Amino acid sequence: MECVFCRIVAGEIPADIVYQDKEFIAFRDIHPQAPTHLLIIPKVHIASLTQLSDKQQRLIGRLVLLAKDLAEKEGISASGYRLSVSCGADGGQLVPHIHFHLLGGRKLDDMLG
Repeated sequence: MECVFCRIVAGEIPADIVYQDKEFIAFRDIHPQAPTHLLIIPKVHIASLTQLSDKQQRLIGRLVLLAKDLAEKEGISASGYRLSVSCGADGGQLVPHIHFHLLGGRKLDDMLG
């Protein structure tokens, strides 16, 4: 198994896990870009958004709702947070496993501007 996130799911690589169920795992980023920086991933390996099919609609919808719940749990929901996902090399995706970044705890710079 070469995917670093699959190795975290398998317990082969330690992580600061903040949430886990049968479908998802969320853990703190080892290079945080904000006071709260979580990575939320499905346990099943899906390389990127381009690999999604209609069969994963429920999975991805639940992932977004989980991000909302984790933002509340982390105390960043009221002040605001960013939920970000990169797709492919040009989009900045470094690990070929779908992952959402949940960032908050400070005013975030406008990345789009």
